[in-house]
Amino acid sequence: MPHTLLVLAHHRSDSLTAQVAGHLQARMEEADGTVDVLDLYAEDFDPRLTPVDEPDWEDREKRYSPEVHAHMDRIAAADDILVVFPVWWFAPPAVVKGWIDRVWNYGFAYGRSKPRLAGKRMLWLGLAGGPDSDYAKTGLDSAMDMQLRAGVSQFCGIVDSSVRLLHGTELSGVPQAQRSARVREVLTAAGEALEERLPR
Repeated sequence: MPHTLLVLAHHRSDSLTAQVAGHLQARMEEADGTVDVLDLYAEDFDPRLTPVDEPDWEDREKRYSPEVHAHMDRIAAADDILVVFPVWWFAPPAVVKGWIDRVWNYGFAYGRSKPRLAGKRMLWLGLAGGPDSDYAKTGLDSAMDMQLRAGVSQFCGIVDSSVRLLHGTELSGVPQAQRSARVREVLTAAGEALEERLPR
């Protein structure tokens, strides 16, 4: 069965984003898959790029920081990569961008004639507060797809990749008595996205 790197990007362990990640982890493990949960906040990942992790365009064999190489090893070991994140300002949180900046680095994720990440599958699963009609009307859904699927995954050789947004996930406007039902709807939609894009 596939080994999945599940990347979680939310600062609260009780968030809906974390609930979705936990739900998907359980589903994958029930299907006899193995899951490596990379909780960027819980592991105190530093998203800031410093000179030690800056690409050296003249040396694709550069040794980056031990933290970055540990993350590279976890990516390399995965068959599937699943990133679960809240959509903030129509993009993933800064910690995800910093993870890409530091870890998906020259000589590892790109910069080779044969991409090291080719053959993996990837799903970017974002929890968006607003309705899908708003995103479609402004083109923000297409912009996120281009940025993440084309600009990161496919650029790094992961052809089988997609971006899925779960809309209407802001619960503050949902009456308290209806919130449990809404959470169940979101978890169901997340499970359907998983089965569609990363079938077990």
